[in-house]
Amino acid sequence: MDDKIIDEEYFEDEVYTLTDEDGVEEDFELIGKYMENGVTYNALIPADESKQNGEYIILRREEEDGEVFLVTIEDDDEFDRIADIFDEKFNDFDYDDDGEND
Repeated sequence: MDDKIIDEEYFEDEVYTLTDEDGVEEDFELIGKYMENGVTYNALIPADESKQNGEYIILRREEEDGEVFLVTIEDDDEFDRIADIFDEKFNDFDYDDDGEND
């Protein structure tokens, strides 16, 4: 089985511009990847720190004609399964942590 969470150093250099259903573009930073059976899933947060609220989005990576696309996971069971994996990984991660321990 090739299921694995890709242990990232921190993907701050990987920024994706996503377009919502209204045509509004927003930049997102990659914070994690998970690969399962040859499919890669990306966890992203808004690049604009003022829009970060500790939540992230998960998109599936697909390729078509040599171009890479990040797409919404339409299947609820697939999404829930992948979200559980990322939730477990990020459970103790504090996006607002300034690196100091209380």
